[in-house]
Amino acid sequence: MLLLAVAAVGDARRLTIPNRLCVAVALLALPYWAASGAAFWPGFAWQVAFALAVFAGLAALFACGLMGGGDVKLLAALALWLPARPYVEMMMWIAVAGGLLTLALLVRHRAARRAGRPEIPYGIAIAAGAAIALGEPLVKQLLA
Repeated sequence: MLLLAVAAVGDARRLTIPNRLCVAVALLALPYWAASGAAFWPGFAWQVAFALAVFAGLAALFACGLMGGGDVKLLAALALWLPARPYVEMMMWIAVAGGLLTLALLVRHRAARRAGRPEIPYGIAIAAGAAIALGEPLVKQLLA
């Protein structure tokens, strides 16, 4: 969660998510999987295949100019943490957070009477959505 906060703050300040941060998120999936008790074969192999598919799909959006490169890499790294269904739920939370963030920045941009379109540090939305998706099972476990 700390790395997601670093990604959000960094993206808000510089509009970039560093590669080393995305690599750290990806590498931390290994001890997470080991601690979860899930089988590395074929479980983790399927997770890697899923993450590669996510990366390929999002890279196509990047190529069309619809996403930032750091956002693509961070979302692909997060795909190593969650199976498909929880990942899709996370993406829904990210979309909600991204919509609210975009609306807020658009209002601020218009109020300042700036020309053009505002730049959206989507790392904030990614961090928020991932925190909800990853935090929910932890909260449920603590309350049980």
